[in-house]
Amino acid sequence: MSAASFSFHPAAIEEAIFAARWYRERSPLAATRFVAELNQTIDRILEAPHRWPRSAHDTRKLKLPCFPFLVIYREVEESVLVLAVAQGHRRPGYWKSRF
Repeated sequence: MSAASFSFHPAAIEEAIFAARWYRERSPLAATRFVAELNQTIDRILEAPHRWPRSAHDTRKLKLPCFPFLVIYREVEESVLVLAVAQGHRRPGYWKSRF
């Protein structure tokens, strides 16, 4: 089953923008790659949201292939809600208050 749509928690949007800006300040190419990988990761999630194991609080996560970020999401009816675009090595679980 594929998800019909997706949405971002407002804080997840801020995290994605912050990360893209951080990479852009260091390398425009890295920023472009980060955004492309984020989009591809979300596409993979939407193709098969059940593919990745369930974690705490009925969430699932998928790591970006070449960047240390996780897309943490929940399925809400026929939709995917992205709760966080989280740097994988910092503040684990900080996003748990978002649902």
